[in-house]
Amino acid sequence: MHGRSLPENRGEKSMRIAIIGQQAFGKSVLEAFLARGDEVAGVFCAPEKPGARPDPLRLAAEELGLRVFQLPNLKSPTAEGALRALDVDLAVMAYVLQFAPQSFVNIPRHGTIQYHPSLLPKYRGPSSINWPIIKGDTETGLTIFRPTDGLDEGPVILQKRVAIGPEDTLGTVYFDGLFPLGVEAMLEAADLVVEGRHTETVQDEDAASYEGWCRDAEARINWSAHIDMIHNLIRGCDPAPGAWTTVHGAKVRLFDARKHPVRRFGDVQGKPGEIVGIAEETITVFVQGGTVEIAKVRTEAGQKMSAAAFVKSHGLSTGDRLESQAAPDLAAASGQ
Repeated sequence: MHGRSLPENRGEKSMRIAIIGQQAFGKSVLEAFLARGDEVAGVFCAPEKPGARPDPLRLAAEELGLRVFQLPNLKSPTAEGALRALDVDLAVMAYVLQFAPQSFVNIPRHGTIQYHPSLLPKYRGPSSINWPIIKGDTETGLTIFRPTDGLDEGPVILQKRVAIGPEDTLGTVYFDGLFPLGVEAMLEAADLVVEGRHTETVQDEDAASYEGWCRDAEARINWSAHIDMIHNLIRGCDPAPGAWTTVHGAKVRLFDARKHPVRRFGDVQGKPGEIVGIAEETITVFVQGGTVEIAKVRTEAGQKMSAAAFVKSHGLSTGDRLESQAAPDLAAASGQ
């Protein structure tokens, strides 16, 4: 089978695994196990939605001639039968959005391990990379744990810490830290579990937090908020989903932000949301506590351009204000 050549430092300790996952992270985990000589008996991927791009993990597995299972869920007898027939030492869950019941994850000889991009029990949930940045945390990390029927609630096997710098974005934290460290951590945790050298630490419920998705409703900019909150929101939504405001009623997403605090009352330049500077590539917007400099935008049509080019093309100049979409009139909505 592909990838069975064994590096000298691993001897004959190769393992037979199943990978459950999707996207680029799942593909990298697959390649990492094969590169060091492990045997991937099968790959489970969620079916792609109509019109979606092909799943990189599925494509890689098919190109390697591996068995691929695209099942609508992992709770069925079909899923359990497929995993049982593979006769694996361990199942590795790499970026999995499907629910995997205990009747599925307990099938391999050494059970299943799962990756989550936060320092559990903090930031359980699907947008666990966004929220630490949005909240202004200076550190996050990743956890390899045992999946249970509770979301991200199983015992912890190992963790890795990742610093969040003052200008880091979701993209830099993930692609420079959580992604490559996560691939390494999955290999390390797999060895610990299969060799019986791991520990399992029950999560401290008093320290736990759960946050749901960070989507458009959460990514709307309130220009009356403090500079730190606005800057962190833009960073934590860059590149997805993209913090947004409205210009002439149309939604525009803002990226690549820098904050410039004001120190004295005499430095106050305008009102919250007001454009106070237009440079060659960037625009500067006044907010509570200083100004936020924006370098790039993306329109509703998906067009990307410099912030300066955008405001000029929309007839905006210094003194004009960017405004978030107003909240619905609740009285009018209720017919009062």
